[in-house]
Amino acid sequence: MTNIRIGNGYDIHRLVSDRSLILGGVKIPHEVGLLGHSDADVLTHAIMDAMLGALSLGDIGHYFPPSDAQWAGADSLMLLAQVDKLIRDRGWQIGNIDSVVVAERPKLKPHIEKMRDKLAGVLHLSPNQVGIKATTNEKLGPVGREEGICAYAVVLLMAE
Repeated sequence: MTNIRIGNGYDIHRLVSDRSLILGGVKIPHEVGLLGHSDADVLTHAIMDAMLGALSLGDIGHYFPPSDAQWAGADSLMLLAQVDKLIRDRGWQIGNIDSVVVAERPKLKPHIEKMRDKLAGVLHLSPNQVGIKATTNEKLGPVGREEGICAYAVVLLMAE
C-alpha cells in the first residue's frame, strides 16, 4: 500500500531554571522548564519528527537547525504549521497522531485536553485525531530523576 505511511518521533530536553515549561503549545506552571534552541516543546517536536519520518524527509534539525539564529526561542506550534504545510504540499494529510509524554512532574492530566486542542487546531484536525497520554518513568533514568522530559509520537499519514 502506498497510500498510507507511518512515522515515529522522539524528543528529550533537559529541565532547567529560568525557562517556561511548554508542552503541546501549552505553558504549564512548573518551577523549571525545558532547555532548547526553540521553546523546547518535546511533544510538538516528537510529532514533527514523526510527520517528517513518515515521508522520509529527515528530522526537524534539517529544517530548523539549532545553529540558525532565526529559530532561537521559536514557537514550536509555528514550526509544526510549517511541517504540516510541507506534508500537505506533497499530497499527504494526517490520519491520526498518538503520543506519550514522559515526566515525573508536574501532573499533566489537567493539561492534556488543552494540548490536544491546540495541536489539532494548528494541524486542522479534529481533537479526536490527536492522542496524548502522560506517564512517569517510575523514577528511573534521567527522566525519572527529573533531569528532563521526553515524548514519543506516532503519526499516520494518508495520501489525499
